Amino acid sequence: MRLKYPHIAIGALASSAPILQFEDIVPSTIFYDLVSDDFRRESLSCFLTIKDSWKELDDQANEQDGLLKLSKTFHLCQTLKTSGDLSDWLSSAYSYLAMVDYPLPSEFLMPLPANPIKEVCRNIDSQPKGTGTLERIYAGVNVYYNYTGTVDCFDLNDDPHGMGGWDWQACTEMVMPMSYSEQRSMYPPYKFDYASYAEDCIKSYGVRPRPKWITTEFGGHNITKVLENFGSNIIFFNGLLDPWSGGGVLKNISESVVAIVAPLGAHHIDLRPATPDDPDWLVALRESELEIISGWLWDYYGAGGALFQPVAVKGSSSY
Repeated sequence: MRLKYPHIAIGALASSAPILQFEDIVPSTIFYDLVSDDFRRESLSCFLTIKDSWKELDDQANEQDGLLKLSKTFHLCQTLKTSGDLSDWLSSAYSYLAMVDYPLPSEFLMPLPANPIKEVCRNIDSQPKGTGTLERIYAGVNVYYNYTGTVDCFDLNDDPHGMGGWDWQACTEMVMPMSYSEQRSMYPPYKFDYASYAEDCIKSYGVRPRPKWITTEFGGHNITKVLENFGSNIIFFNGLLDPWSGGGVLKNISESVVAIVAPLGAHHIDLRPATPDDPDWLVALRESELEIISGWLWDYYGAGGALFQPVAVKGSSSY
């Protein structure tokens, strides 16, 4: 928006924006490596339980009545048709948990406690001795899908986040290669296969992806040189707990194209509603963004056209 319409957009705050997550600009494994790092950071045993669970899930699915047993273990509303459906459901939960690993309770995706990955790992690790791996996994993922305790059974066909729209985007313009690494990841190894990906998109939507459209239309390659020469008044914010940060801009590019990085931040935490319980680092981060934006407005409009009035941010006098 800022690059293409500078007469409309004085500046831009790109919060948790993975603008480099296309083609081969960043490793295709980076997203799920960062998800895995978040779980390992909380508990190595939790990380290893999840890592071991995929094979156990497939092994049980191949047993007689295995899919029925899995459906009962995970309290599903319908009997599974394939183990892949369950794997996808679990994988989605881990990814979303990494995105919303906020230090405060939130309801952005689901009603969740503060530090939800810590809570998931506590549930996985604290089960009685002798509890099976898959039972531990259920206890953990229940934090994400049923923290309120009001869900009787889980419908894997439900789309609580409206992801159908995203799937359409991913099959047309937003083609982000995603793979699982062997060592760093808690997922079984997988290498992105564009041919298979395109086939699924054609089957689902009748469209063929355009993997180079984003970089052709907006850029991405040689981002430092491009933005240094042609960009201005852009803030890139990334929280390093957010797996999307792997496709983000993490270093300053010029005096006015700057990166703000929060080691303990998650997905666009800077734009979450402020609360009296916000940690000091988050308050300071928002103050920094407001100060930069105020500078843009001052430079553009001058003193006579100030658009912001002073606002109090937890005792601060920042604009």
